[in-house]
Amino acid sequence: METIASMEQFQQKVQAEESFLLFVKTDNCSVCVGLKPQVEALEPDSSIPFYLVNAARVPEIAGQLMLFTAPVVILFKNGSEQLRFARFVRMDELAMRLEELEAELDG
Repeated sequence: METIASMEQFQQKVQAEESFLLFVKTDNCSVCVGLKPQVEALEPDSSIPFYLVNAARVPEIAGQLMLFTAPVVILFKNGSEQLRFARFVRMDELAMRLEELEAELDG
């Protein structure tokens, strides 16, 4: 999972990538610590790139994406948010939604 370190870098990903998963965490977040490895475990089987951003270090992203909690997992397609999971993420549902998104992209 590549780390996004600035708002500019995030905007470049939105413009350049057909689709991607964004994992948003913050400092001192035990739920974030527990969820991150579970989300990372989905990455090897996915053709969609995964990115990580710490909202405490890139606070503009929280405002831009209207994030009020952490962790948040957002799926983007063609520059737009398609699906958002906040705080407690059901991994089976996330895996299913990733598969659906990949199938849409494959045609």
